[in-house]
Amino acid sequence: MEDFILQLKSLDPFLIYLAVFSIALIENVFPPSPSDLVIVFAGSLVGIEQVGFAETLFTATLGSAIGFVLMYKIGDWFGDRILEQGKIKFIPLEAVRKVELWFAQYGYGIIIANRFLAGTRAVVSFFAGMSRLNLRKTIALSFLSALAWNSILLFGGFYLGQNWRRIGFYLSTYGQIVTGLIILVVLVLVARFLYKKDNGKKSD
Repeated sequence: MEDFILQLKSLDPFLIYLAVFSIALIENVFPPSPSDLVIVFAGSLVGIEQVGFAETLFTATLGSAIGFVLMYKIGDWFGDRILEQGKIKFIPLEAVRKVELWFAQYGYGIIIANRFLAGTRAVVSFFAGMSRLNLRKTIALSFLSALAWNSILLFGGFYLGQNWRRIGFYLSTYGQIVTGLIILVVLVLVARFLYKKDNGKKSD
């Protein structure tokens, strides 16, 4: 993957923008993807004036937002069918309904934080679609979330220059910590849900 990233340096600026856009979009549909590292490297290319900052930021953010909306629509169109038919056997249908209620209450806040939640971006957009959150508001918030995150990545690559790889280590560590915390929270919530369900049956 690093060879692919380094080959971007030899491409025409338009093709670099296209690559950044494409990999930012794909990450939302087929995670995990090295889109964050690609954007960091693009920031180093901004530093040597091979590409423009505004153009790179816009293409990365547009790709992220379109990818988010694509997964949103998949959740909207097929989410209920996928889960109700038991395609994902380890997720109880009752728990899914609970998540939908959470999204109905906190969904827009989750979308704003979405880009900063490593490893969950496709899941967030999928459940946002299942929960039928307002599409226009979802698009706007996902764009703003991606804009903020991509700005940080580009500035990091710009200031580190040829040492852009250092950010890869920090992104990996950050991703592991965030993913671990999210898994812990989910396990606690699922355990709480099952405990309440079990107690409800006993009381009956």
